Amino acid sequence: MTGSAHWPDEARLLKLLQGRAEFGVHLTLTDHRPLGAMPSLAPEGRLPPIGAMVKRSVLRRLDKVEIAAELERQVDAFEAHMGRPPDFLDGHHHVHQLPIIRDVVVDLWRRRLKARGGWVRSCWESPLTIARRGVDPIRATIIALLGIGLRRRMHAEGIPHNRSFRGVYDFSGKVAYAELFRIFSQAPGPGTLIMCHPGQVDDALRACEWLTDQREVEWKFLASDAFPLSLADRGITLAAKPLSA
Repeated sequence: MTGSAHWPDEARLLKLLQGRAEFGVHLTLTDHRPLGAMPSLAPEGRLPPIGAMVKRSVLRRLDKVEIAAELERQVDAFEAHMGRPPDFLDGHHHVHQLPIIRDVVVDLWRRRLKARGGWVRSCWESPLTIARRGVDPIRATIIALLGIGLRRRMHAEGIPHNRSFRGVYDFSGKVAYAELFRIFSQAPGPGTLIMCHPGQVDDALRACEWLTDQREVEWKFLASDAFPLSLADRGITLAAKPLSA
């Protein structure tokens, strides 16, 4: 989230991991402060909540020029501190796939990521697959259906993207994350992407984000031996992205 005041410091830490992971821009148009003036979307200097954003987008009540300028600033901020373009684009609350915004994202990819083989996250997953998985199916289906338009654009434009999108759940902690991960990683095909939110919680995070404690739960699992053992028990290995257009 390159609009964050913490981004310059975090970028210095990420640069130490160059070559070991990919880093992208989590395009942000909800809840936080924009990097520049957005008199239409954020007249008081704060971006709207996701519900209001979806409504405005579906009703085509967004200023495309204003959106494009802000997302350009966010990619600029990535390059300023990482010294190169991002490897991929996705969106906070999946806003990158919404009407009008997705047009801007496709243009950003074409101008700033295409030459380096960059990719864009797809949130599409078959509702039948979601129903069979049985984890937060209503929320997961809504996210998937909002992503149909972007998925079609990516096919038409030849934009590399993941083929399967998993990891949506209610963050309640009612089901152990190890079990959720086992479900999400079951029988992966090429280009399977599992969304996760690992992190160590501090006062700065609590001040700007409601999702806190479950981040620690995910982080502890992914940092433990249980994570690789869960994969090894089922013959699954991690590898470089096999993405398709």
